[in-house]
Amino acid sequence: MPKNEPEPSIPEEIPKASEHLDELATEEWNRMAVELYPIGVMTVVDRAALEAYCCEYSIWVQASGQIQTHGMVIKAQSGFPVQSPFLAIANKAQSEMRRWLCELGCTPSSRTRVEVAIPKKESALEAFQKKGGKIGVVK
Repeated sequence: MPKNEPEPSIPEEIPKASEHLDELATEEWNRMAVELYPIGVMTVVDRAALEAYCCEYSIWVQASGQIQTHGMVIKAQSGFPVQSPFLAIANKAQSEMRRWLCELGCTPSSRTRVEVAIPKKESALEAFQKKGGKIGVVK
């Protein structure tokens, strides 16, 4: 980490999804938060980035469902075949998802650029000493 790098606080527990997220976005929040929290990426300032990703995920899933139902090509009012508008929606959402995933360090290449401060686990000796135990040389 660069010198004087700001260190946002990590919540004591995994934050719950915001109420404005739809069902699909909430499910994705729950899946991703469980992965991001233990590695220190789920800080209080990362919430909006994860919410944005989850919203785009929901849009992508819904648009993909419409493409599966109606196909990638639909008949226009003129009778000519045209690209489904859901294809453009799905592609845009997928592009935004990729951008947010990179910001959160959730792609193979972006993980190589993200450094997180993982809290050091206390050793048994450190725990013993913290409780007042002393280790010294017996004379």
